[in-house]
Amino acid sequence: MGRRWLPEAAKPARGYATSRAVTRGNLWRLPRSHQAGSIPGEPSPFRRRMASASASGAPAAAEVLRRRRIISSRLYLDDIRAPRSVTRPRSPPPLQPRFAAVGRNNRAPFAQAPVKWGHVRGFLEDAGLLQSDRIVEPLEASEDDLLLVHSESYLNSLKSSEEVARIVEVPAVALLPNLLVQQKLLYPFRKQVGGSVLSAKLALERGWAINIGGGHHCSAEEGGGFCAYADISLCIHFAFVCLNISRVMIIDLDAHQGNGHEKDFGGDGRVYTLDMYNSGIYPFDHVAKKYIDQKVELDVAESRFLPQLIVYNAGTDILDGDPLGRLKVSPEGVAIRDEKVFRFAKDQSIPLLMLTSGGYMKSSARVIADSIINLSKKNLIDIGEKSPWIVAESYPGLVFGM
Repeated sequence: MGRRWLPEAAKPARGYATSRAVTRGNLWRLPRSHQAGSIPGEPSPFRRRMASASASGAPAAAEVLRRRRIISSRLYLDDIRAPRSVTRPRSPPPLQPRFAAVGRNNRAPFAQAPVKWGHVRGFLEDAGLLQSDRIVEPLEASEDDLLLVHSESYLNSLKSSEEVARIVEVPAVALLPNLLVQQKLLYPFRKQVGGSVLSAKLALERGWAINIGGGHHCSAEEGGGFCAYADISLCIHFAFVCLNISRVMIIDLDAHQGNGHEKDFGGDGRVYTLDMYNSGIYPFDHVAKKYIDQKVELDVAESRFLPQLIVYNAGTDILDGDPLGRLKVSPEGVAIRDEKVFRFAKDQSIPLLMLTSGGYMKSSARVIADSIINLSKKNLIDIGEKSPWIVAESYPGLVFGM
């Protein structure tokens, strides 16, 4: 798989675990049973809640409530069809863990992510791809927005600093008042959720969008891996209701298994996940993996899954030297990887949303920016001065699209 998907310089140190072989000819081939929307196995947490509502005799009411919450949400901004000048907001800085020996491998990798995302913006501004008069600030995801995926018990658990410390793997966070944790750490993440939701709308309207941020380890009932909210799951649910689509494909090429969205959509036939990852590292989530295995076992028919949106998780923790990914992909390999995904989506006229997710070295920001610049040079994204492009900043990430 790695030999087909990545260039020679990008071969991983360890083999990717993958749902299926990928070639240009068979990427979209799925069984008719999946196309019809029925995959054997456990349903997603949301579907379990719907089943519970059905048992109580109120399935319609539960579905109506869900749709009302999505339709009444303010996260889809109504005024992004044309660029407009705004004053750049000064969002609260992320909580910077200034401690020795915290996080995985004692390198405090969580601290690198906010720094990385901020540096990417700077590199893109220097390259002339970002203009301050076209910045739109996404809104913070409200509790009602988050309840579309997350349970009340999970959101309540984030009111414990100890639980947040476990999720972000910074033990010292447990010593901080939760009010401070909410303001300096979780508030920026909720803004990032708003950016991911908005970016799906941008992708459908304009062909593509990139959220410099995002994560894939948080599911409806459990956070982890530096991910406190399930922004991929949320943006897909919003797209189903508000953007009139019913088929989404997740292409996850981060070094780690995307166990969060795999749990949330494992039993949902509207979503197909292609996940390539280093199986020898976190999260070792066998529950999520079985959803992928079930889809592989059923992948024998001649029908086709034709997505109306691709959500592409393009983590740079696959880079050679990353302390958490432990793979050996070169910077050139990352650029070629992104180029292949964007080119395929463009050739098939499928809107694409890209999230940058993991990446825990100082060099990651430069690699991300160079890859985006390469996409522009190859005419796979159009962000020229004459094009109506949008920048939506949501520290610790930003979203932009044509």
